[in-house]
Amino acid sequence: MDNLIFALNAILPIVLLMVLGYYLKRKNFLTEGFVKIANKVVFKVALPVSLFLNIYQIESLSSINWSVVLYSVCIIVSFFIISFILVMLFVKKDEQRGVIIQAFVRSNYAIVGTPLIVFMAAGNANAAAVGSIIMLFIIPLTNVLAIIGLMIFIKAEGQKKVSPLDIAKKIITNPLIIGILTGFLFVLTREFILPRNSAGALIFSVQRDIQFLYTALKQIGSLATPLALIVLGADFEFSEVKSMLKEIVIGTLGRVVIAPLVGLGIAIILVQQGVLNFGVNEFPALIALFCAPAAVSSVAMAIEMDNDGKLAAQLVVWSTIFSAISIFIAVFTFKSMGYLG
Repeated sequence: MDNLIFALNAILPIVLLMVLGYYLKRKNFLTEGFVKIANKVVFKVALPVSLFLNIYQIESLSSINWSVVLYSVCIIVSFFIISFILVMLFVKKDEQRGVIIQAFVRSNYAIVGTPLIVFMAAGNANAAAVGSIIMLFIIPLTNVLAIIGLMIFIKAEGQKKVSPLDIAKKIITNPLIIGILTGFLFVLTREFILPRNSAGALIFSVQRDIQFLYTALKQIGSLATPLALIVLGADFEFSEVKSMLKEIVIGTLGRVVIAPLVGLGIAIILVQQGVLNFGVNEFPALIALFCAPAAVSSVAMAIEMDNDGKLAAQLVVWSTIFSAISIFIAVFTFKSMGYLG
């Protein structure tokens, strides 16, 4: 019963905040303009600050199990290969193939995954830090793989050209990457540059010596989770799905069933065989990474790359709805196995 309650406590706050956003939008408490501005606040201000703080609070980089980063990267690349095979076998329209590949490899890790990690970590700062560090590598990787997937099936004359420089610029200027890198810069400065007194304590600390700034940053960062989830719910749009039902089913199953089974299943096998040393610090981030729904921003990217934007929007909606089930099952299972604190 305790494990069931733990799983419910992890997923229900996310679901309820999204339902609240959907309800408020339909009752006209939230306008379309507010939703757009709130999205910008989350993506460009609150979430980067939250990620910065997650990294800043790392006591030592030596406490991070870097094998979890390598594992995550390898699994995401395998998702790209699996999804490529699936769309070649089951999806006929070229403009829909890349959309499904993108949904498979590019999860809503930042918006849904980050609060999920917080709920599962239950105050474990190392678990939150692992989630942020994985994001530093996964955001660039999934963006590159998504762009490749959206490009390869569309004929050159009908496709906007995307150069490696464009991709690099998009990644470097991503506010989430900036927040994480800034946090790393502070941690590196603290570990290797700042001197310590005779007792071994740092002579300067933002948290201690500029407390008003640190408090303000914490308050800004605390906006990220509730505001992001409310806005995500407000963005939901249900429309006719009959014309693309098969593609929606394939994309949704790939995101909320195949991805968790492959990503988490292989991790469990390797841990039990003694190949990997993952535990309460690593599995919250892995569950969030592999169980999160398709990224909201995937819709805009699909449209920009002359792919099927309507299918991309439907995959975001339906993968978000059904991810609640896969997240619940994963949290309950891993808590029962002792891999969550």
